Amino acid sequence: MTSPSRQILKPFCLASLAALCLSFAPTLWAQNAEPLKASASVVELAMYTGADRQARLIAGAKKEGTLTVYHVYPALSKVMAAFTQKYDIKTKAWRAGSEAVLQRVIAEARANKFEVDIVQNNAPENEAASREKLLQEVRSVFHQDLIPQAVPAHKEWAGITVDVWTAAYNTSKIKKEDLPKTYDDLLAPKWKGQLGIEGNNHAWFGALMAQMGEDKGLALFNNLAANNGISVRKGHSLLTMLVSSGEVPLALTVYSWNPEQIKSKGAPVEGLALQPLLAQPSTIAMLKKSPNPHAALLFYEFLLSDGQKLLAEDKFVPASKKIENPFSQTSVKYIDPGVAIDMQAKWTKMFEDTVTKRAK
Repeated sequence: MTSPSRQILKPFCLASLAALCLSFAPTLWAQNAEPLKASASVVELAMYTGADRQARLIAGAKKEGTLTVYHVYPALSKVMAAFTQKYDIKTKAWRAGSEAVLQRVIAEARANKFEVDIVQNNAPENEAASREKLLQEVRSVFHQDLIPQAVPAHKEWAGITVDVWTAAYNTSKIKKEDLPKTYDDLLAPKWKGQLGIEGNNHAWFGALMAQMGEDKGLALFNNLAANNGISVRKGHSLLTMLVSSGEVPLALTVYSWNPEQIKSKGAPVEGLALQPLLAQPSTIAMLKKSPNPHAALLFYEFLLSDGQKLLAEDKFVPASKKIENPFSQTSVKYIDPGVAIDMQAKWTKMFEDTVTKRAK
């Protein structure tokens, strides 16, 4: 399944009274919890909110001794290593693209093969797993620290970072004063043969068309593809490397952390935020049939607390409101993962007909 499309979620503000209540949430949360049985089920454990929750998770995880994670972020390996160092719980991991991870989780469940405890994937893919009834609702005190878009009503996944689609350019090839300020600026003849795009960004494209107005947006990109050309590459990291080498002077769709990570190593790359700026959470979810539920929940909590700082250090945009990020004061439109799934067929065809089939 390719990356789906979404509707824009509007951030909301908490009134001062609500904020005050939230400050006492951990205490109230714990006081209202029912005692947990020694032989608690996965559901009971995931929903438990008692004051001894953390101690129970650590003790249970020590007995289980291991954790299996399927993930799409290469950087999650660093977080897993830090988790192992802190709790002495071994982690086994399998990494692939978002679609492959989703397909494997579904295929194994249908084959009654339950080995994975935690899956990290894009919001639409984990929302698809939720629709397949594979994910476990989790109650966590750390949910209150996350942006609203990172905590869906069903709580079967939670955002750990925000993938913001930005452009990226080669600073040796393009002068800052020559950069486009809008997508319309890309129609100028000077951008002929200069542009690249990631080949699986159907959701970004569909949501962008919705923001621009579908007729206007499609007309713009049809003209852009016909007159200046857009080369199509698979993989945001690969596309960013091609910007670094100068093969693609200006890429329209990378994740904000792609240029930041290689720029820190000396690459001549810089990110460029063209409005409307679109984003989706990258998420973590616990499987209903997790064979190591204590370790799974302990890792889940670790990702929403200590893991947020580790991911921020690697230039990712953390989902935690407690950590400053480059887009804190920027208008960002979030794509609703449910809408992305529902609109997938239309947006995929729209992207392919307008961009990928006409690539130069």
